[in-house]
Amino acid sequence: MEIPSRRLPHWQPEARVLFFTWHLYGSLPKCRYPPPGHLSAGQAFVWMDRYPNTTRAGPMWLKQPRIADVVSANICRCADQRLYELYAWVVMANHAHLLVRPFIEPAEAVRRIKGRSAREANSLLCRTGEPFWQSESYDRWVRDAKEMAEISRYIENNPLKAGLAARAEDYRWSSAWMGANSGAEAPVAG
Repeated sequence: MEIPSRRLPHWQPEARVLFFTWHLYGSLPKCRYPPPGHLSAGQAFVWMDRYPNTTRAGPMWLKQPRIADVVSANICRCADQRLYELYAWVVMANHAHLLVRPFIEPAEAVRRIKGRSAREANSLLCRTGEPFWQSESYDRWVRDAKEMAEISRYIENNPLKAGLAARAEDYRWSSAWMGANSGAEAPVAG
């Protein structure tokens, strides 16, 4: 199924694994959006995905442990509620990545994570009536097992590339940490 009403084309075949990325509101300035029509959907996704790890501008609320905990807890809660099968995830300083097989409409699964985490995070930050997340999420349909393994590695190694951890399993707000600390409980939201 294609969802044409957003900036990038979105192909989300039913019962397929999807890779999502979404950003904090204001972390992607309008001048940093890819030029329309010049890049393929895959090239635009990669273009949008690399910028957040290199920028030092814009909001970085997810660097705060209690805010990262809120987002992490909501990602895990939605998996516990069987909205999707969760394969890999990470919460970075200004964005999040998610690799899942949705059991409900993909946009609805992401909306639930973003909506609840935005309300909880804004409450902790003493912000009211202000957007927390950019409205659009970026997604990629995972074509095969090889690509899925590559994306999982990319997600779990994202904190290393950004200089936030020496080893993937050392970064608390990720599936790598949860896997290495399997006896640990998922983060608890506010």
